[in-house]
Amino acid sequence: MIAPFEQSPALAAIPTIRHGFFGRRGGISTGVYTGLNVSDSGGDDPEAAAANRAIVSASLGLGEPVILRQVHSNRVVTLDAPPTGPRVEADALVTNRPGIALGILTADCTPILFADSAAGIVGGAHAGWRGAVDGIVGNTIAAMVALGADPARIVAAIGPTISAPNYEVGPQFLADFLALHPNGGKHFFVPEGRREHFDLPGFIREQLATAGITRIEQVGACTYGAPERYFSHRYATHQGTTTGRQIAVIGLP
Repeated sequence: MIAPFEQSPALAAIPTIRHGFFGRRGGISTGVYTGLNVSDSGGDDPEAAAANRAIVSASLGLGEPVILRQVHSNRVVTLDAPPTGPRVEADALVTNRPGIALGILTADCTPILFADSAAGIVGGAHAGWRGAVDGIVGNTIAAMVALGADPARIVAAIGPTISAPNYEVGPQFLADFLALHPNGGKHFFVPEGRREHFDLPGFIREQLATAGITRIEQVGACTYGAPERYFSHRYATHQGTTTGRQIAVIGLP
C-alpha cells in the first residue's frame, strides 16, 4: 500500500535524497484518526499506527523512520546509527549516514526538512511556537554544520502547518514572545474585533534566513484550514475531539 505525499521541488531535485510530507490521506486508522495517523501515543490502535508507518516507509522506499519523543524543546539529536531503546526526548534529528530515515510528527506545528546534498547531510525539525522561540531552527542548522554542512548549501522546506489567520494566541503570548525576540512584532497581527494572531511559518522563515539559508520553500496548506487533508490539533480541540499526527520524512537511501 502506498500513501500520497507532498514534496519540496528543491529537495525533490536532489537524486541522493528522498523525502515526503505526508498528510492524513491513505492509511488504515479509523474514527477521529481516520487515515495515515502515525502516532501510537494519542489513543489510536498502536497496530494501526505501526502499519501506517510501514506504509510511509514503502511510499518513500526508505526504512522505518526514526521518531523522537517530541517535547517542544530546542534539543537536536545527531544519529550515526539507528537508535535502540525508548524514544529520545528531542525535537530535531540530523544525520550523514545512509539508510536512516528521519521522521517528524506534527498536527499544526511546523515540520522542517533540511538537506546539504554536497555534504550528504540531512535533518528534520519539529517547530512548535515554544521550540521555535527557543531556537530549534538554529540548533538544527548548527548540528548539521558540526557534521560538515554549509548553510549556504542547505535547502530547507517548511511543510504543512497552521497559518496566521487560524493561529490566535492573545496578548500575553505576544508579550512573552517580544521579551525574547524584541524585533518580532511583524509576525503578529490583530483581526478586527479579535485577539493577536501569530505567523509561525513566517517567523521560522526569518530564522532560516538569519542562519544563512537562502533556499527556503514552503509545501502544502494550512493544517487547520484543511482538516480533510491534515491532522490539526487546534481544529480537533475546537470540535471537542482529538486527532492523530502526520509525518514528514527525509533520508539518504
